[in-house]
Amino acid sequence: MSSSSLQKEKIASLFKAQPCWKIDPLAKALGYSTPSVRRLLSLAGYHRSFTHNGKWYTLKGIPRFDPEGLWFSDHIGFSKAGNLNNTLIRLITNSPIGMSAEELGEKLRCRCHSVLVQLYRKGHIQREKLGGSFIYFAQDPRVADNQRKGWHSLNVPSELPAEIAVLILAEFIRNPQSSFEQLAKTMQRTKNVNVKVAQIQKLFEQHDLKKTLTTAAHRP
Repeated sequence: MSSSSLQKEKIASLFKAQPCWKIDPLAKALGYSTPSVRRLLSLAGYHRSFTHNGKWYTLKGIPRFDPEGLWFSDHIGFSKAGNLNNTLIRLITNSPIGMSAEELGEKLRCRCHSVLVQLYRKGHIQREKLGGSFIYFAQDPRVADNQRKGWHSLNVPSELPAEIAVLILAEFIRNPQSSFEQLAKTMQRTKNVNVKVAQIQKLFEQHDLKKTLTTAAHRP
């Protein structure tokens, strides 16, 4: 058996006994230098953890990734996307309604708020404060727009109180060219009433006014 085959067999046996290793203990167990172990890992194929600053390694073929591309060995997390940055971007982009830092932290079993802020500042993801928390959306504007619509559709409170509905309809009668967004802003500015755009849209649908509003909004 060649030297290369023996090395691969030895490293495979170590990972069979223990699925995750840090580089220095692995080098000590193999009796090789750290650079040699890194080269051997490259030949064998490996994944680095997205948790613990990427300090843990496992061989390709060991992880059984879930549908979201995640696998955990105790407290150590691995991802098909690679490091934490790429994993966050992938999860956010694939979410139908965006995700909060709390949801991502729970799913990934690690704190990721500071990384999310960096990704947002670099333009890799979008965010918006909704329901008291920042919700992170995909970088692609079209995907992000659909995610926002999905978020609002799942987070629309119950029907508006009658007195607020009357105020909104009265404002629409005074300014029929107003969009849903403009009506929401007017309620906040003039009545100090916080109303979601999706709530106004639902109100108009209930009263069969959606077509009227759309036509008025495009009237010259």
